Amino acid sequence: MNTNKKYLQFCIIGCGRLGISLAAFLSKQGFIPKAFSSKSPTSAQKAVELIGKGQVYENPLDAVKACNLVFITTPDTRIELVCKTIAKQGGFNSDSVVYHLSGALSSCILVSAKNNGASVGSIHPLQAFAPYEEGEDSPFKGINMSIEGDDKAIKLGKEIVNALKANSFTIPTHAKTVYHAAAVVASNYLVTLEHFALELLKQANLSEENAYEILEPLIMGTLNNIKARGCTNALTGPVARGDDEIVLRHLSDIDKKLPHFSDLYRLLGKHTLDLATQRGEISDDAQQKLANLFKF
Repeated sequence: MNTNKKYLQFCIIGCGRLGISLAAFLSKQGFIPKAFSSKSPTSAQKAVELIGKGQVYENPLDAVKACNLVFITTPDTRIELVCKTIAKQGGFNSDSVVYHLSGALSSCILVSAKNNGASVGSIHPLQAFAPYEEGEDSPFKGINMSIEGDDKAIKLGKEIVNALKANSFTIPTHAKTVYHAAAVVASNYLVTLEHFALELLKQANLSEENAYEILEPLIMGTLNNIKARGCTNALTGPVARGDDEIVLRHLSDIDKKLPHFSDLYRLLGKHTLDLATQRGEISDDAQQKLANLFKF
């Protein structure tokens, strides 16, 4: 490991699922979890017991002063306040490197630490975390993790992500929100979209379990096509063909049987038509008919 020795010891402020997992798997790679502090002292003590290393500090200021590498892994709404509270008491210095792990927030919320002379950044794992259990495979291995912040924080962040056997990529600090929106669309809204599809198949007297088994190869095949060919070339179906009669039938049935999904179908159709138009394979007449069908 090429990491500067003064950054091998670290502290965790906020001992939830992510904080504990981060400490556990960094520990397995030569980093040293020295200090834990949490709103609930019981959570911090549990972290020490699970990992078998470190010390509990009731005051996060004392935990931060024990290490140069600091991870604030509290809920998003508390990150800025926790950082400010520590900074007001002179908890950070020019040797400190401070990260939070929020996907939605940038390193800008750590400005109070930066004003103390610290380097600041954010590291965000594109992964959901279950409670840590000894002996489990690393949830970090092979995943993608974004890094943003100042130069020193980005450099050390890459070393941290590499130690976790994950893949790192950097984004501009100003792009953190739109990056997180992309993750929400790709994951959370995909769930909503597939729920819509399953509800439609229930109208064909299929159970949700059977409906998913029927759709799964189609879903995975589509994702593979996007990866291999890009979104525009992966697009198939009636909108891509300019088949307004089929779309009209869809809307007639949805309006009757699942009217609460009508607007969603029209909105998706409108944006799908924009994508299909880029290919230049449907006539102007078909484009206009489809555009009229997708009006609210």
